[in-house]
Amino acid sequence: MTILIIAGILGFIMAFSIGANDVANSMATAVGARAITVRQAALIAMFLEFLGAVMFGSHVSQTIVKGIVEVEKVQPVELMYGALSALIAASFWILIATNWGYPVSTTHSIVGGMMGFGLVAVGINGVNWKTFLFIVLSWVVSPVLGGLISFVMFKLISLSVFHTKNPKKSSTVAIPFFISLAIFTMISLFVKKTLKQPLSESFLLGIAFSLVTFFVVHFAVRKLINEKKDVYDAVENVFKRAQILTSCYVSFSHGANDVANAAGPVAAVMIVASTGVVPKTVEIPFLALLLGGIGISLGVFFLGQKVMETVGEKITTLTNSRGFTVDFSTATTVLLASSLGLPISTTHVVVGAVTGVGFARGLEMVNVGVLKNIVISWLLIVPTVAATSAAVYWVLKLILKF
Repeated sequence: MTILIIAGILGFIMAFSIGANDVANSMATAVGARAITVRQAALIAMFLEFLGAVMFGSHVSQTIVKGIVEVEKVQPVELMYGALSALIAASFWILIATNWGYPVSTTHSIVGGMMGFGLVAVGINGVNWKTFLFIVLSWVVSPVLGGLISFVMFKLISLSVFHTKNPKKSSTVAIPFFISLAIFTMISLFVKKTLKQPLSESFLLGIAFSLVTFFVVHFAVRKLINEKKDVYDAVENVFKRAQILTSCYVSFSHGANDVANAAGPVAAVMIVASTGVVPKTVEIPFLALLLGGIGISLGVFFLGQKVMETVGEKITTLTNSRGFTVDFSTATTVLLASSLGLPISTTHVVVGAVTGVGFARGLEMVNVGVLKNIVISWLLIVPTVAATSAAVYWVLKLILKF
């Protein structure tokens, strides 16, 4: 029972640190573009991060537990204390990075932590290098993909709205279309992956919801577009409302993907402690997802502001239309990945998307100095957390003699 309480506390701290750092991925662009305030962002994110974690989080959690370390080669007790070591090391360094305002990858952190204990417990053969390389590839692909989608989306919005003869009229069709596309993606994946329904049914429901969304948003945009006399102010005013919706979309998908970083190791401890064996298949207990969702929500609320400022304001200047583009691109990439069980870095996706929007306006629009420091922090986080986790595990093994 003691080990379960400790695991729960450490998992909660890890989830708290995820919320504190990764809130930038869900609400930073909306705050940076002045669509909502920091407090409003925190309250919205608290609710949606929790929902995403509980509803979608089990898909990625299974990868975190089973994919990184060759658990069949370790004793059950080693897996328990190894998971605890990973949680301690990862949460420690994430909170330090948060204090400095750096948006590090929480996915990198927990993967590094699990690797660290695996190397000490079994040696170089303790790590599933094939799986690790697959995840590393996703880390490279995620910022590039996020950047490309964001770049293309921004160009599409510019061509379909701002560079037309009548931007006001064009926005009544273009904006509802892009929001409907986001709704289609989210509904289809939810029905397929969470409700376990056939692909055809998930697509049909996605189409149905997106069509309803299109007409509702269309009439709302027609009303909003006349509130401003200046054409471009009017269009940005519409995007301001739309960005709140897309930020909610990002927040939900972020909770789905990143709760795994806290729930996965906790689930490993819970299952081993209750059964005494390492199971062949891992079912993530609802309690672990619940604990992770609550922790993420509180981290968002109490410590989210510093990283939010870095991502939302310091990489490039964001307007509401640019923020909308970043949110849509990020959420689509992340939600697809979470449903596939691929623990990509939400941080990498959103930073790539913000950079993509900046590059779409010209290289000089991106603060390369800030971007360089962020990339350096990405490169350092895995070896740093792995070394710390290995040291914590070694000390625990020495003291407890397991």
